[in-house]
Amino acid sequence: MTLTAFSPPPPGTDFDDLRQEVRTFLAEELADFPPEKRAKSWNGFSRDFSRKLAQRGWVGMTFPKEYGGHARNALERYVVSEELLAAGAPVISHWIADRQSGPLILAKGTDDQKRRIVPRIAAGELCFCIGMSEPDSGSDLAATRTMATEVEGGFRINGTKVWTTYAHVADYMILFCRTGKSDDRHGGMSQFLVDLKATDNIQITPIIDLSGEHHFNQVVFDDTFLPSDALLGEKGEGWSQVMSELAFERSGPERFLSSFALIEELIRLLRDDATEAQQAEIGRLSAHLMVLRQMSRSVAGMLNEGENPSLQAAIVKDLGALFEKDIPRLARSLVSRPAVPGGSDSYAAVLAYTELAVPSFSLRGGTREILRGIIARGLGLR
Repeated sequence: MTLTAFSPPPPGTDFDDLRQEVRTFLAEELADFPPEKRAKSWNGFSRDFSRKLAQRGWVGMTFPKEYGGHARNALERYVVSEELLAAGAPVISHWIADRQSGPLILAKGTDDQKRRIVPRIAAGELCFCIGMSEPDSGSDLAATRTMATEVEGGFRINGTKVWTTYAHVADYMILFCRTGKSDDRHGGMSQFLVDLKATDNIQITPIIDLSGEHHFNQVVFDDTFLPSDALLGEKGEGWSQVMSELAFERSGPERFLSSFALIEELIRLLRDDATEAQQAEIGRLSAHLMVLRQMSRSVAGMLNEGENPSLQAAIVKDLGALFEKDIPRLARSLVSRPAVPGGSDSYAAVLAYTELAVPSFSLRGGTREILRGIIARGLGLR
């Protein structure tokens, strides 16, 4: 077995001035943003807010300047991401595009794709969704059945994607599907850049979550035509591409800060008269949070050095999901107050929302079973 290192980022990478600048902006911009809205975390949607961030240079931070970016490093981007999540800012409009779609296009896209798409991501203008999971296969991407058949001038797509976050408002999807047969279970797959606003024969239907909200969707491709220039990267190289993309998706602070609004509400209630036992539980919670933060920052440092920390990202995602799922249980054990949505009690409203959102935390970005298989292979255990 090979032990996996999580090295701390180098000294001088705290970027305190940048952190304070972001905090000041958020304190003004979200002054009237109630805790129950902050509880939505990065699932909150606002194109206007994303554009304001872009105007500040906080979207596309790591992108090259020639594509509208700011050529800053991954650790600076991490600082901004962390502050946005801690504040419960509504960022999903640009989040996926900035986090993984833009970097993938920059790494694998054609010159035309880069110049046409990436500057609009950096401007906060484009919303992306992820076309990976499918019915009956879930997080097992190797079981993908959606098929792209090559025809004159392009490809015909047939198949279904599911749990596709914000597909109903997204401008683009990066679609993962089969383009051929292969003896290798991970072979014969490719990725496509799908313009959801200009492509016919795509049916998007809502999947309503436990809280009654519409984030998820089912997306059906019915003999959908994509031109040849929609192919992203090399045909047949989809598996390696999607694995590098998932390192961005799984390792960020959103994997352990999605429940942060509840932590804040819990500490607010207990701050003045907590018992010794309550203080010990809050201390344990804070220690776990700090360890996850250091691990996640380590992955950001690896990405900054051009490494592919897929294994480390899977570990962060798995541990982060366990941490977040435990927070409502801990809150109920420390405070005897019912979870009541939409009321004047902000703690009760945040608890109610978080309890309903928690089941999705171990699904998005890969289920625990899939992640632990990746981790076992990475450690040489299977």
